[in-house]
Amino acid sequence: MVTQTATQRPPKRRRWAMWTGVGLIAIGVGLLAYVAWQYWGTNWVSHRKHEQIVADTQELWAKDAAEEVFMPEGEVSALIRIPKFGEDYVVPVLEGVSDDALAAGYGHFEKTAEPGKVGNFALAAHRVTHGEPLRDMPELDPGDEVIVETRTATHTYVLTTGGDDLVVPFTEIWVIDPLPDNPDEGEPEPAQEPGQRLITLTTCSEIFHTDNRMIAFGVLKDSKPKQPAAAPAG
Repeated sequence: MVTQTATQRPPKRRRWAMWTGVGLIAIGVGLLAYVAWQYWGTNWVSHRKHEQIVADTQELWAKDAAEEVFMPEGEVSALIRIPKFGEDYVVPVLEGVSDDALAAGYGHFEKTAEPGKVGNFALAAHRVTHGEPLRDMPELDPGDEVIVETRTATHTYVLTTGGDDLVVPFTEIWVIDPLPDNPDEGEPEPAQEPGQRLITLTTCSEIFHTDNRMIAFGVLKDSKPKQPAAAPAG
């Protein structure tokens, strides 16, 4: 009579170790897939979303539609061009800084100035993932232009600080005040002259860390009204 040996069936401890290893591998693969989606997948989706929103907004403006343009992601109020980032750089501005808004372009902080108006037109955008509109923020220098197009006008702002001249904790909300006044004496801030028409760009300061924000300030250089759309021939 042949008896069953211990080698014919793995001990419970060995089976547990084997399945633990399989589980850890699966978790690792899942984490890699998540990282890949965040750093490549979301960019792919958002770049196409930016292009579609820009095209739809320009089409509606050309038809002299109402100033408010609404997309599934929110209200589109402007288009941003930064010549330093290339001729093809055009990104929509959506009202608010919700996750949906920032995945679709720039977000315009609520209760800050409208484009071209007195006060601070304050914007936020991702530096990494979701289209990363401000990935190259550190490359911006004083004197670089930020062109803001609305349905009725084109506003040209000129930066007065570089893209990485000022880094603050995300809790420092003074940067979106109507006239930002830096509490740290000697640190970058706009000229402390009431009545200015300012722009503020904000984004994450580190690629893999989000507690700090990189800030750039600018001032309005020029505003040009756009010609109204021609009436259709009747």
